[in-house]
Amino acid sequence: MLKTFEQDVIVGLTSAEKFLPSKYFYNDEGSRIFKEIMEMPSYYLSNCEYEILALQAAGIHDKLGFDEPFNIIELGAGDGTKTFKLLQYLLTQKVSFDYIPIDISQEAMNMLSETLHLKLPELSIKPAIGDYFEVLDQLKHTNKQQSLLLFLGSNIGNYPNKEAIELMQLLNKCMKKGDKLLMGIDLQKNPKVIYDAYSDSGGITKRFNLNLLKRINRELGANFDIDQFDFYCYYNPRNGELFSYLVSLAEQEVFLPNTNTKLFFRKDEIIWTEQSKKYNFKEIELLAEQSGFSVVNCFIDSKRYFTDSLLSK
Repeated sequence: MLKTFEQDVIVGLTSAEKFLPSKYFYNDEGSRIFKEIMEMPSYYLSNCEYEILALQAAGIHDKLGFDEPFNIIELGAGDGTKTFKLLQYLLTQKVSFDYIPIDISQEAMNMLSETLHLKLPELSIKPAIGDYFEVLDQLKHTNKQQSLLLFLGSNIGNYPNKEAIELMQLLNKCMKKGDKLLMGIDLQKNPKVIYDAYSDSGGITKRFNLNLLKRINRELGANFDIDQFDFYCYYNPRNGELFSYLVSLAEQEVFLPNTNTKLFFRKDEIIWTEQSKKYNFKEIELLAEQSGFSVVNCFIDSKRYFTDSLLSK
């Protein structure tokens, strides 16, 4: 049986409308390039969310309405930079809680735990390794404390509407009544601000997308000529959808030796690599309603570019 990565590549690149799943961006090299993206002046998302969590931690805590102690469960904590400010505030206020970051990577969890133990030695951290939903379902049945789930970074925008609702419904199913979900959501705004964040003049986003082809070459033995592909993105301000593509600059053939698969590309043919949906507040309310949540509050940065929206089951 084909490995999932190879299987997904073949399915995507033999489809009538070619695509590559964006989840494969984040190998080691992709993660390094994405850190470069987050440091770009035009890439506002990370700074906006950091500002919310740093300056509005008191408001977030106030809106939870939890009895203590409770859990803070983070899905994909990364290096913990943004969450740190929220955790730090709660500890200074003597709030009793357990921090439970979830990730599939043991290495990532070890690094995060070591960092937080040094910076916040009084923090009760209980890292969990595994699939988000399996861990959440287990916690639902074994841990009776109320929980705040963190789903930050505008990840919900990477899912088409139907899949976004299904994902939210899965999260809802793994939560207890009254649990809360704090979700990062990028807002609709000046189209040029959004376009500039995803189509930088320095070509970092282009490298990020081309790294997908490099990864296929390295891990699957393919022979993509990286110089024969370009990057293009398109933002539609009427529905808030931004799509990223790789573009074939010539008619070409690529070979996957492990499965003896030939991939054909026409000149100017596109490969869809990512969706980044931007929401308005009515859409946020509708998404919450369709997935079994109600909106408690939207915490917004000073530029009104981004929201961390607090939802209740």
